[in-house]
Amino acid sequence: MSVKVLNPNAEVLNKSAALHMNINAAKGLQDVLKTNLGPKGTIKMLVGGAGDIKLTKDGNTLLKEMQIQNPTAIMIARTAVAQDDASGDGTTSTVLFIGELMKQSERCIDEGMHPRVLVDGFEIAKRATLQFLEKFKTPVVMGDEPDQEILKMVARTTLRTKLYESLADQLTDIVANAVLCIRKPEEAIDLFMVEIMHMRHKFDVDTRLVEGLVLDHGSRHPDMKRRAENCYIMTCNVSLEYEKSEVNAGFFYSNAEQREAMVAAERRSVDERVQRIIDLKNKVCSGSDKNFVVINQKGIDPPSLDLLAREGIIALRRAKKRNMERLVLACGGEAVNSVDDLTPECLGWAGLVYEHVLGEEKYTFVENVKNPHSCTILIKGPNDHTIAQIKDAVRDGLRAVKNTIEDEAVILGAGAFEVAARQYLINDVKKTVKGRAQLGVEVFANALLVIPKTLAENSGLDTQDVIIALTGEHDKGNIVGLNQHTGEPIDPQMEGIFDNYAVKRQIVNSGPVIASQLLLVDEVIRAGSNMRKPT
Repeated sequence: MSVKVLNPNAEVLNKSAALHMNINAAKGLQDVLKTNLGPKGTIKMLVGGAGDIKLTKDGNTLLKEMQIQNPTAIMIARTAVAQDDASGDGTTSTVLFIGELMKQSERCIDEGMHPRVLVDGFEIAKRATLQFLEKFKTPVVMGDEPDQEILKMVARTTLRTKLYESLADQLTDIVANAVLCIRKPEEAIDLFMVEIMHMRHKFDVDTRLVEGLVLDHGSRHPDMKRRAENCYIMTCNVSLEYEKSEVNAGFFYSNAEQREAMVAAERRSVDERVQRIIDLKNKVCSGSDKNFVVINQKGIDPPSLDLLAREGIIALRRAKKRNMERLVLACGGEAVNSVDDLTPECLGWAGLVYEHVLGEEKYTFVENVKNPHSCTILIKGPNDHTIAQIKDAVRDGLRAVKNTIEDEAVILGAGAFEVAARQYLINDVKKTVKGRAQLGVEVFANALLVIPKTLAENSGLDTQDVIIALTGEHDKGNIVGLNQHTGEPIDPQMEGIFDNYAVKRQIVNSGPVIASQLLLVDEVIRAGSNMRKPT
């Protein structure tokens, strides 16, 4: 064999073995993730090397955390993870779709069909499905005041596939309101302006949205107030601690007085900065019951903290850079990098600032702000794996709401799109295709049905009955999805089951590409040389 001549150590899988390895890998990965799909899907338990546990239904988390060794399965997993990075959801669906394309193709190939013919059919079917998707989508007018109900329906559809129903419904409002809070007209939505903070106490249903900010540290002085109302917030990035000179310098003094004078001079520059902040506080708060809070990105040393505490100022040091951006958006005002020209205009406002101590941890809440453009989702739970599960779900929920606002369109869910697209491909597109590529279109169309089939299977329903009922309704011209409780066809629009347009488009785009590449592999060569690029 030619490769053996070139490299006697090379391991080679030839035509049928290579193809079957790829198909089996795709089917294997599909079988692992199959049971996770939809609200009735089961949960996977991942156990780490140190015995740490992670419970998840999220395909993205599973594929990232699982140790996959098969090269084909790794390739499919990477595609699915890229799907999550691009649109925030749809990992499980991508894996199922690729697996089903491979499974359906195997039948044709076993009957002697060449993979290239199937791939040509896939390409035609993909283009036709994307055109159908454009017609099938339901436009949503966003404008200045988006329709909250639609956003909540999309978020609910996503969250119910990750968490149990009552918690998902509670998080739906939190997620939709969080995105609407940070949304600014004519600007892209930056989801980083939603801080996701977790506290390990109480129950998962105590998770809430804080229209303001939660900082994961508290004040460092025992005399500072733990709760203050009507607060001016000063956001600054100024060093309020004694720093050594950057240049190596030597000082000589001949008596104790000179040493005292030198120490006093070193402190003076820091004390002057602190005094300017105190002067501003006296200017805006004198004669009223208002309070003053300083949140600094750099350090504040104990003498400076003491000076601020005597004046009744609450001071927090070493805040995260990201929180400085969020603070300005939540409270107003502006971030100050120098204390030279301080004016009341650079201050923000919060109705309530208080500290919460939880074991060793301190949390500072900044709430009751006037016009917030940043907020915090405070996740609570009794243990780490519950918090991790909610965190993953909240991220996907936020992305789903963001996608809806940006796409200005939604897709009917519950398997309605897949059945409608399949009927369109079989009844309309297949007739226009000449030759054997028709079979590729048919394989693609049947592979789309993996989504409603799996939804039915995970609900304990008979897949054949469900598919026959759904296709029968679609043939009559009714667009229906699957009711997972009864197995009857339902109108997804009436039930409020909507998927993201961006997610569906990404699945239809990426699935056939990977399946085509894997079907066209006729030799797998492990030649032993390093495939990484030379440095």
